[in-house]
Amino acid sequence: MRIGELSERTGTSRRLLRYYEEQGLIIAGRGPNGYRDYDEPMVDRVIQVRGLLDAGLPTRIIKQILPCLDKPRTIYFPDATPEMIATLEAERDRMTRRADCLLRNRDAIGEYLAAVRGYDGAQPA
Repeated sequence: MRIGELSERTGTSRRLLRYYEEQGLIIAGRGPNGYRDYDEPMVDRVIQVRGLLDAGLPTRIIKQILPCLDKPRTIYFPDATPEMIATLEAERDRMTRRADCLLRNRDAIGEYLAAVRGYDGAQPA
């Protein structure tokens, strides 16, 4: 598929797709006319990259862990350094804190909605 279709299917701008390619996060073949040609699995890859970026991971870390996220999930890290492991642990812990905060906020909004829906405008006596 061409870059326009990948852009539409993933909700990602063409500019960002080119950036992801430049960073080594996605790979495009080239047609005889020089146009980028993406395989079907790139749709899931772009969505995965976007999710990791939204979670706050930098592209340099995403590039290193992407091979571990492919199916089958064979995790093999011949070049994992203590610094990289520490960085991934810190990112995991940060994501856990963020997820906990999001869950608390979601629950608070749910409670607020329940209270608002239960309020019928009558004043308490």
